[in-house]
Amino acid sequence: MLEKFAFEALAEQRATRRWRSGIAVAWLLLLLMLFFTMSGWIGGKREGSSLEKHTALVELKGVISSDSKASADKIISSMQRAFKDKNTQGVVLRINSPGGSPVQAGYINDEIKRLRGKHKEIPLYVVVQDICASGGYYVAVAADKIFVDKASIIGSIGVLMDGFGFTGAMEKLGVERRLVTAGENKGFLDPFSPINAEQQKYAKQMVDEIHQQFIRVVKEGRGSRLKVTPEMFSGLVWSGEKSVASGLADGFGGLDFVVRDIIKAEQIVDFTEEDSLSESLARRLGTSAAESFWNKIFAGAAIGGRLPH
Repeated sequence: MLEKFAFEALAEQRATRRWRSGIAVAWLLLLLMLFFTMSGWIGGKREGSSLEKHTALVELKGVISSDSKASADKIISSMQRAFKDKNTQGVVLRINSPGGSPVQAGYINDEIKRLRGKHKEIPLYVVVQDICASGGYYVAVAADKIFVDKASIIGSIGVLMDGFGFTGAMEKLGVERRLVTAGENKGFLDPFSPINAEQQKYAKQMVDEIHQQFIRVVKEGRGSRLKVTPEMFSGLVWSGEKSVASGLADGFGGLDFVVRDIIKAEQIVDFTEEDSLSESLARRLGTSAAESFWNKIFAGAAIGGRLPH
């Protein structure tokens, strides 16, 4: 019995050591993976490739900005790889975006035109899902053709500069703004100062200038297909059905239609560049931190029995 007990105790100790060793190895692998990810050696791209003729797909989703999945860096990198692949028969840029930065949209538009000029044998089509407005449409007009659903939202060819004014609230609270600047316009459109008519006039001239740039890009991209009306460049949006009638889009159809009937290469290879694990974690942690902050603010206010007016 003593011998049996001793062997069982020894076996248990060995099992415990193996378990601890396994846990240690798992943690080591996890730390190595995080290290390589943070170093940029893992993640970042979905390498699209195929030994067969295919349609290359690039997705543009969400707000177009320098720090989003729809940034110029990510979309341009994806487009370059899509055009460069020797088996690409056509490229589809699928857009579902309300717009965003005119600068980022301009970068993408310029690169699309360059790629189309360099790879004349490869057509580029835009397929619109729910919405392609403002900066999203700025990008879309660089394509050979734009396909929409009849209920898609298209347009918003305009520019805005928005903000808030807090001077009334400050007066009620007895708060005084103390702003010191070197340069009479350094506090340009400061939300805590009264409206400056000259600065407001200058801001209007600036957005008008950017608006005219947008209009030129649309006219160059769409050419004689546009049936220009006074409302076309007013910032209004239209249904996909009306956008086809006015020349803002070319026809109806989704990804499957374009791949099957237009490009005629039914195999789809996705070249969309994805966030690396580190970028995804950073974005998720940033969102969680912001949510936690506001939850604490409202929770603290609610403890007193009512929310502040």
